[in-house]
Amino acid sequence: MIKKYLFILLAIVCFASCQTSNKIIKTKVPSRPKGQTHVIGLTTPKLDTVRIGIIGLGMRGISAVERFIHIPGVEIKALCDIRGELCQRAEQTLLKAGKTKPTSYYGDEQLWKKVCEREDIDLIYVVTDWENHANIGVYAMQQGKHVAIEVPAAMTLEEIWDLINTSEQTRKHCIQLENCVYDFFEMTTLNMAQQGLFGEILHVEGSYIHYLEEFWPYYYNNWRLNYNNEHRGDVYPTHGIGPACQLLNIHRGDRMKTLVSMDTKSVNGKKFAEKYGVKNKEIEFQNGDHTLSLIQTENGKTLHIQHNVMTPRPYSRMYQLTGTEGFANKYPIEQYCFQPENIDANIIPNHEDLNVHRAVSDEIKAKLMQTYKHPIHIELETKAKQVGGHGGMDFIMDWRLIYCLQNGLPLDMDVYDLAEWCSIIELSRLSIENGNMPVEVPDFTRGYWNLQKGYKHAFVK
Repeated sequence: MIKKYLFILLAIVCFASCQTSNKIIKTKVPSRPKGQTHVIGLTTPKLDTVRIGIIGLGMRGISAVERFIHIPGVEIKALCDIRGELCQRAEQTLLKAGKTKPTSYYGDEQLWKKVCEREDIDLIYVVTDWENHANIGVYAMQQGKHVAIEVPAAMTLEEIWDLINTSEQTRKHCIQLENCVYDFFEMTTLNMAQQGLFGEILHVEGSYIHYLEEFWPYYYNNWRLNYNNEHRGDVYPTHGIGPACQLLNIHRGDRMKTLVSMDTKSVNGKKFAEKYGVKNKEIEFQNGDHTLSLIQTENGKTLHIQHNVMTPRPYSRMYQLTGTEGFANKYPIEQYCFQPENIDANIIPNHEDLNVHRAVSDEIKAKLMQTYKHPIHIELETKAKQVGGHGGMDFIMDWRLIYCLQNGLPLDMDVYDLAEWCSIIELSRLSIENGNMPVEVPDFTRGYWNLQKGYKHAFVK
């Protein structure tokens, strides 16, 4: 009898274990408010001149001012930062370029609202610390402005839904300023993928691996290290996941469905907190030195995303794709591998040196990259490299934003891209803090992820 009860107890334990292994953390998708519709493919009236207010003039903000000087049809009407000296530096940059002096707002943390409220501004360009991004973005749209927000544009699911709902309610563009999707290798590879060279793409990888010790002292009031001290998970995912999602046509025929994350313990993070100081010294340093996330899509594809700003290693965004007919990898070296019969014989006569077991030669890679150079790069590469900004990709990002606004076209990235890419921050935390459990990725389009077929850049016909 005792054996019988022990057997039953063991069966119950095994059943409970199996049930637990199948659990998934559910995430809420709030109902779309009455009278509100999606903004997929949103277009707005053409703006011959895009009048801009820039909020935040630190490392990224002053660089944006310098880039906008080189884009026709742009007027910077207002500058805003808590530090007056940064506004003055930006003013001088514009004056030296022969531009009209903008109005500067500084000395008060709430003056950014005055910029958003101005009637002579079309676009608010947000380059503050992370925790102010979404708040400013929501208010700017409520004041009738388009908004462009540096990465990550939102840090929580609540902030994400606020941005989505405000964009849908106001019919204003809300774009995340993700520059890495405009990098030359990424865009060339995207063009190859869209033309079928890799077959069906099954798996993609991306990351932000960047040892930041030399940069910690330059973040105003140590805001970035403070955030890592208080939060766990992949807190900076967009450079890696943005290009990956474009390859997989996320919310353009597929969607991210389930995420699992885990991290290492914190070793160097704790040392940096001790060395450079953090605001809250009463808690143990939260973020692991290395975080990784695995994501599966509705159509059975996978993504692998990593974050590490704490340990010495070469910079990497990984950017890797695995397709049924080919492979691409950007880091540590740029390389391609293809089925020989998939490559045009005019590019590689007789398929010389092509082998599915190794990367193509540097000579063939150069020919491929020239042949499949993205149309945007054909037009902008020379100018972009002259102006600069991470090798030119920052300039292309800004140029495309202005081009689409001036021509009344859908932007290259919409508010749902922003939502999906930023959601990794909170979703990875939820997974890690719950024993690496799977987490449901919300459908931020609320049912419209399959409306468009394939990722596209819009052009004037």
